Amino acid sequence: MKAVIMAGGDGKRLRPLSCTMPNPMVPLLNKPVLGYCMELIKKHGFDEAILTLRYLPNVIRRYIGDGSAFGIKTECAVEDKPMGTAGGVKNALRQADDSVLIMSGDAMCDFDLTDAMREHRRSGAAATILLKKVKVPMEYGVVLKDKDGFISRFIEKPSAAEVFSDLVNTGIYIIEPSVLDMVPEGTEYDFSKDLFPKIKSEGLYSYNAVGYWCDIGSIDSYVSCQQDILAKKAD
Repeated sequence: MKAVIMAGGDGKRLRPLSCTMPNPMVPLLNKPVLGYCMELIKKHGFDEAILTLRYLPNVIRRYIGDGSAFGIKTECAVEDKPMGTAGGVKNALRQADDSVLIMSGDAMCDFDLTDAMREHRRSGAAATILLKKVKVPMEYGVVLKDKDGFISRFIEKPSAAEVFSDLVNTGIYIIEPSVLDMVPEGTEYDFSKDLFPKIKSEGLYSYNAVGYWCDIGSIDSYVSCQQDILAKKAD
């Protein structure tokens, strides 16, 4: 199985930590966040990974190598210009023959990706978004789903008045190869803002993930994640 890890962000909100390293390389208990991501996908049977890089790409290249240290065949695709999340994945993943897992390289989680993949295939959807309940939804993309689990509405970083759910987009997706055909070539294109609204009618499914998840996008969340790992809240 194949996974794409999005690891090209410039990490502005994590400065000064990200002045000398990209977000996925910030250490959690002396191991880069990216290392936890690689271990997670290996645990759930993924044997191939493609990393999308842009900011300080050689730092990640030196760490990840060919992936043999993780038991995963690994390639890196460097963007010459910002391509957005979906554009970057299409640039990296030229073709796919089966369902593909896509995840952020700067988030810590211990979700059951095997079960998520199973549910995605059962649903017959073009794409599945892994969701997580949070206390403060305004920092994320909020999602509303119907009784069958298909997504009917979502909004990116809503105001307090716009919050209609506590289920948020974790930035972890499973897509079918046909979805890549909807992404224009050589253009900055985003999953949540551009692509997902386009494919809702064709089947955008949701999976309620159980377990730990922390988007390490700020110094506060970085410190909180360190504390959670020390408190054994994350595997």
